[in-house]
Amino acid sequence: MLDRIAGFFRLIGQTIGRWARLFSAWAFWPFLAAHGWYQRRSWMIRLPVIAFVALLVALYGYFFWQTQAWTNFNPAFVDQYRLSERKGAAGQDVPVAEGAAATAPKTCQRSAIVDVAADLTDFNVNQNAWISSMVLYKAGFFGIDWDHTPFFDNKASFQRGVNQAVRRTSVELVDTLGRVRGTSGINNDLQSARGNLQFDEYSWYFGLNPFGPKTPTPSYYRTAIEKLRKFNTDLAACNATFDGRADNLVQFIDRIANDLGGTSDMLAERSENHNRGWFDTRADDRFWFAYGQLYGYYAIMAAAQADFSQVVQERNLGAIWGSTTRQFQAALRIQPAIISNGREDGWIMPSHLATMGFYILRVRSNLVEIRSVLDR
Repeated sequence: MLDRIAGFFRLIGQTIGRWARLFSAWAFWPFLAAHGWYQRRSWMIRLPVIAFVALLVALYGYFFWQTQAWTNFNPAFVDQYRLSERKGAAGQDVPVAEGAAATAPKTCQRSAIVDVAADLTDFNVNQNAWISSMVLYKAGFFGIDWDHTPFFDNKASFQRGVNQAVRRTSVELVDTLGRVRGTSGINNDLQSARGNLQFDEYSWYFGLNPFGPKTPTPSYYRTAIEKLRKFNTDLAACNATFDGRADNLVQFIDRIANDLGGTSDMLAERSENHNRGWFDTRADDRFWFAYGQLYGYYAIMAAAQADFSQVVQERNLGAIWGSTTRQFQAALRIQPAIISNGREDGWIMPSHLATMGFYILRVRSNLVEIRSVLDR
């Protein structure tokens, strides 16, 4: 009996070894063939080949580094704005300090929402490389989209989530917050920023003339940063408008809640229909997109509390807003090294998508409660 068992395991080992040798031969054959071809060439051929391989190694080294190094990533970066120290709502006159000259120029409060939106975009494209439109990210893994693999796509998904929050905010800045509805026109700087932020984040180069200059996607976002900061400069000089009415805040919160609801549905669909634990290669990009979206909206909602401070105070929203902030913070503390999309009742593989979806729904529930208070 023991001989039969030993023979069975020996057969399995031989089969596995045979398949391993076949796989190795298949995987390394192109390199062996290329080596043979290379050995028979002159140095006139070898030198360009060496230069090309060196360039490819350098590009992939840069690509791998940029996908793994998250420069200035800090879920608590909102603290640096010291929003609680602001003296008034966005667009309101800034009180002149005692002893200041009577002829001091009039100044107005900058918009924290605009500052945060500009800084989040700066974080995406200046402090870090924009991954989604990098040449090697577009090339994929042997033709397979990186998003369909478990490798090197977490940062790209996170950046797209942050960008989603900024895009949604830019739309509301143009349509409602940056103008007095019915009595003023659209602010040109905000309109330009919105247009640039809507540019496809996956596009590498764009140009109607194939031989003319082409503009990479991040430059559109850099232009948006300039336009957002120009608007805030004009607002600080009292030459622009920020309409901090309660109904505008209602609409803004409503749009954010709807956006998060869509992300919650995306996580639920993946969690329910593709729960293969650590073997779901799309779970990581779903998770990090949601995380990036929360990262962006956490900062934007903190900024909104400062920009609408008068409304928050009049409607006694401090407690519920503080609870919403804590829900954001709790969600952003979830940073697993490996994303698992296991069954919700599983006991080996965790369900990180279900956990993130739970926190998103808690945040959304608080936003709906804020909206209901404002509607009373």
